[in-house]
Amino acid sequence: MRRFPTPPKKLLAALLGPVPVGRRQAIGLSERLSAATSLVSGLEFLSDRSQIRPGGLNDWSINRELYADCSRPVRKALDILAHERTTTALYAARVAASAALLLPGEGRWRGAANLFLGLSGAALYPHHRLGSDGSDQASGMVQTATGLARLSTSPQTQDALLWYVALQSNLSYLVSGWVKLLGRDWRTGAALGGVLRTRTYGERHLWQLTRRHPRAARALAHGVLALECLFPVLYLRGGKLARPVLATTVSFHLANGFVMGLGRFVTSFAAMHPMVAYTSTPAHHPAVAGRDDRAPRAAALVLAGGVALAGALATARRLRVTDGWPGTEWVTTRHGNRLAYDTTLSADGSGPVVVFVHGLTALPEHFGWLTQTLRIRSAHELLTYSRAGYGPSRYAGTRPYTLQESVDDLVDLVAQTVPAHRQVVLAGHSLGGELARRAAVRLGDRVHAVVYLDSSHPAELHRSEQQDESARRLTGAIRTFTNSLRMGMGVLLNRPSWVDNLPRPFRARALQQYADARMWQAGQREWRATEQDFRGHSGELPPVAAHALVLSAQHTVDRDPEQLLLHRELAAAHRGAGRVVQETVIEGADHDSLLTRAEYALQAGERILAFLDSTAHRPGTAGTASPDRTPAREVS
Repeated sequence: MRRFPTPPKKLLAALLGPVPVGRRQAIGLSERLSAATSLVSGLEFLSDRSQIRPGGLNDWSINRELYADCSRPVRKALDILAHERTTTALYAARVAASAALLLPGEGRWRGAANLFLGLSGAALYPHHRLGSDGSDQASGMVQTATGLARLSTSPQTQDALLWYVALQSNLSYLVSGWVKLLGRDWRTGAALGGVLRTRTYGERHLWQLTRRHPRAARALAHGVLALECLFPVLYLRGGKLARPVLATTVSFHLANGFVMGLGRFVTSFAAMHPMVAYTSTPAHHPAVAGRDDRAPRAAALVLAGGVALAGALATARRLRVTDGWPGTEWVTTRHGNRLAYDTTLSADGSGPVVVFVHGLTALPEHFGWLTQTLRIRSAHELLTYSRAGYGPSRYAGTRPYTLQESVDDLVDLVAQTVPAHRQVVLAGHSLGGELARRAAVRLGDRVHAVVYLDSSHPAELHRSEQQDESARRLTGAIRTFTNSLRMGMGVLLNRPSWVDNLPRPFRARALQQYADARMWQAGQREWRATEQDFRGHSGELPPVAAHALVLSAQHTVDRDPEQLLLHRELAAAHRGAGRVVQETVIEGADHDSLLTRAEYALQAGERILAFLDSTAHRPGTAGTASPDRTPAREVS
């Protein structure tokens, strides 16, 4: 007697299993969905061209500065493409090609139309200040792949292209999910409410629902994490989970499109799903008969080779960084930390020694323009060093880290390297300014002056809303960078523009250290201690009996007027009889370019030289308490 499946089994059979899509069907569905994306994108541009006109977000007269290093022919081509008439014509052609691809048919002209959309999208990319959004990038990738597949007569080539898009789709969800997982807000479930609260992507009523039902909001956030981090499970057991995973993913994009206004993301990312369905269907299924599955194996081999290469490069970089540089010297501090430093100190030198203290996740090389200026324009002797864990310096880690440990290290460095009869000028940038201030209190009359270079202030997380918000984002950013570099992904790191803004002798050293996970681990350790220290701060700053120069970056104080008040408090802590206290804003500079851009760093250097000249014959520290005389280990 024949058995019929029970209703629950029927339902389960309908919900589970692969989505059998043939090769031509996958190409056709993908190209139409991506064509819908580019059609909407083109119509949006043609209905409002204000963004490319003077003063708009994508004003080419401003954006073209990003391509100043390109060759003349490339710049000329970009200028032509950026002309309003050219851009308008391209978008009009894209609208026509997209509309044509939505029509039925299987002709080879569809391949040419897809390729045109992919290539024209790439040509328009440089004219977007922030780059084209993820929907345009995804649709461009699909259009290029489907265009090549349409024009190819080889099923093996077509399958390789479909596998390429499917693997890219898996990678996009995986990266998005695991990056979210590194962020504390996503793990706790608070991220969903945070997104819905924003002006750009938020929705007030849904945000209120997350406030009233935090458990449901947390479950939904964790569901998003699980969906993205585990997206590739749809390939397991013959694609048994393909239907629920793809259905849930489409629902996720539909919800984002409705709530966050990301309508184009629905069609752009869904355009990759037919190829995912095609490649996740078991090879023995009639719908995918003859499918060539060599592409994922080739990708796995390339990935393994890339991982091996990344590991070898990371190891070589680590050895190069920890060896130090020609002329590097070392001291061991009371905490067992071994600090690497470079100095121009001479046996017969006189006058204060300028000691530079770098910022959080920054390097001594950031002071390149300043040290060159002082060496060329004056007789001042200089000392730069790497804090424990940065560059060649070693962190002993014998107890829980606090900022006091870095202050102790700086005090010990001065005690062991600068002759007892000479004073020092402590020049600190960002967090380095706060460490210099605390060390100056400890060093007493050994400090001639403190130079604050857009310095941190221990009360900034309490009094500055912008600093408080930036601090919350910084935690996740440092963690992401650290974990990525520890996994050997430094080989994929884009060369930061600030590296090329440094003087040429400092660039290679800066890049090697920037791409080394040790620096970011040290920064992560310092940031945890800094946030705890700053959030626990109360009261006024203690007086510092030394001259002071407070240099502020214009962008810092313009964006956050409270920061200017905090910098004035740093200056006020130094005021006293006989002391020179100066405050200056470097116009046009931001927090980092104050050091890394020659035009601003040279201005800062001139101000420092003038300040040191004005204090040359004014001790300003008479009557101060005795300096810190804590014994330190001998130079090693």
